[in-house]
Amino acid sequence: MAEQVEAGRLRTFFLYRRGALAAMIRAGDAVLPLLRAQSQGESLCELLRWMTLGGFETGDFDTAIRCANEGYAVAQELGDMRQIALSLNALGATFERMGDPWQAERLMGEAAVLVREHATPFERMVTLNNLSGVALGAYYLLRDSGNDAECASALERALRYAREARPYAQEYGDPFPLVMTEGNLGEALLHSGALDEAEALLTHTLDEARLRGYQAQAWRVRCSLAELMLIRQQADEAYEDLRLLLQEAGGSAPAATALRLQHALYRAAKTLGRHEEALQAHEAFQAIERRRSIAQLMAQSRFFVTRLEAEQARAQADSARREAHVERERAELLRGHAERDPLTGLGNRRLLESRMPALVREAERSGQPFTLALIDADNFKSVNDVHGHEVGDRVLKALATMLQENTRGSDLLLRYGGEEFLVLFPDTVADRAFEVCERLRERVEQFPWQDLAPGLEVTLSIGLASTPPHACDLLIAKADSAMYRAKHLGRNRVALA
Repeated sequence: MAEQVEAGRLRTFFLYRRGALAAMIRAGDAVLPLLRAQSQGESLCELLRWMTLGGFETGDFDTAIRCANEGYAVAQELGDMRQIALSLNALGATFERMGDPWQAERLMGEAAVLVREHATPFERMVTLNNLSGVALGAYYLLRDSGNDAECASALERALRYAREARPYAQEYGDPFPLVMTEGNLGEALLHSGALDEAEALLTHTLDEARLRGYQAQAWRVRCSLAELMLIRQQADEAYEDLRLLLQEAGGSAPAATALRLQHALYRAAKTLGRHEEALQAHEAFQAIERRRSIAQLMAQSRFFVTRLEAEQARAQADSARREAHVERERAELLRGHAERDPLTGLGNRRLLESRMPALVREAERSGQPFTLALIDADNFKSVNDVHGHEVGDRVLKALATMLQENTRGSDLLLRYGGEEFLVLFPDTVADRAFEVCERLRERVEQFPWQDLAPGLEVTLSIGLASTPPHACDLLIAKADSAMYRAKHLGRNRVALA
């Protein structure tokens, strides 16, 4: 059964990428009950998101709103901020296709805030790419409406979001969202007047979409290239390309693409004096708009999706975000206390275990140097025996302060145990670490310890070890051996492993 469910889910995804959206919705409806029964929350959220996108692209707003609402509810039950953000993106995209890009942009802005701290390239790519698409939708609505300033602002946002999304799409590595992102960018560049840059990007994107079978995306990019021809006053070529494209797409093109195709064909035919064809294209454009408006009103009536409900969704997301933030702060506070030495305020062994492996791995990955210093206060037992443990504690706190004053903010300072300290020097060669430790040793030797207790003297023996090897226990063992060699040579000195 699990294999059957996964096969059905992957088939739905395949149909979505192929642009067979009506077939994708039918396949998704068949898989949904199985996913619900198996309580596969994250997979269920993902499938509902695809069906939301397929629903609004085909003008099936009943399906889009139903799936968007269920996806949001499932994400809330999971308590997963990433899934909540993605479901808000899908709901926002539905609003845009229903003719309200402003509500869509607000919802997507909320989604961006939700994942700001812990987003992966995927969430950043989805949010920015959706924001770009929504801003383009606003541009098309405002174009020729007399709201020139608002229209220009929408186009500027579309271009900015698309530029920001592109590196994340490239990092994510999936060709489908990259084609979508570069299609948005090419579209925004086109209407911004950067025609040569737009043409190069759109031509490349069209090749990718055709190569990989992304039919709906290929239609959309071909429409952008036809609009480019119109801007360059190549109306004959644009007219022929648009006629061929409409014949090829038939009734399968997503509604937003179909609207653009009919509008571009109207402009091309009008420029060429083909008044009958221009009128036919204009009537087809109006018919698509009417169908979309009627479907929007019917869907809102059946599912009670209003601006108020959208605001309620945002309020719930705000509440969830605040609760999660409070919980993170509490967890971080508890972890911070657990990873700090209460006497000196430096890190302890728990912090060492959580931070050192990552620092060593990064040094190995990047080829950068990494040096570790093990520091021991000489004859510290006699300090406690002669002057008392209270003075001993004051000595340790003074040493911790001098450590902080003689190292960088990027260095990791730890109380390793008793009178021993560790300093981790990322991106530091042994010679440079030696200079730092020698300066610290001299500072400690010259410190007026007599002010703490008559006759008190404190010196340090320090052992240094550098990578390789890139192994935490071996580095500490090497530094420990060097530190004992410093003691054997007379104490109050720095020794290299």
